[in-house]
Amino acid sequence: MAEKKQEDFVVSDRRRFAPEGELRTDVPVTEEEKETPAPAAEPSAPPVTSSPQAAPAASAAEREMPEPPTAAEQQEQHEAYRSSGKKLEEMIGKSGARRENLPEMTFERLVESFYMTALIQLGAIRHENEPPAVDILGARQTIDSLTILQDKTKGNLTDREQTLLQNVLFELRMAWIEITNALASASVAKPGTGPATDKK
Repeated sequence: MAEKKQEDFVVSDRRRFAPEGELRTDVPVTEEEKETPAPAAEPSAPPVTSSPQAAPAASAAEREMPEPPTAAEQQEQHEAYRSSGKKLEEMIGKSGARRENLPEMTFERLVESFYMTALIQLGAIRHENEPPAVDILGARQTIDSLTILQDKTKGNLTDREQTLLQNVLFELRMAWIEITNALASASVAKPGTGPATDKK
């Protein structure tokens, strides 16, 4: 019986490609291969690494912005936003919750908001009895955001707004430079103290 099984067992080479990499024509196509297309039929989408020109095209497609909303859609959304704000204020008023009347947002208040955020990130503002928590990278991003705001609003600001923005940026950049210099000098001093502690 064992001999019969050995006679029925047939080994056939079903590899699609020869050792040289060429497609073999003597291999019979199975039913599964007929139904699904062979992977070799997909050279229309080459890997990004193989073509240096494919990478910029893909990134440009990814960066493509959707169509902006129409003026009518923007107006409708703006009105709905204001209406929702009024409803929220009414709900808070009816609940009897104590609240402060927040002032209307202006460009100066926007700059001041960035300024306060950066001061917190630089550790200049902190809660009482708490050590300063410095987020130097976050502070740099906030300062860079103010720089972008300055570049994009050039020629559209009043003298007061322009002066405020310049003063805030100057002060924040100086504070950031001082902190980064202090961090750099502290990191340089650490290697010198290492061997001294080892000798002890």
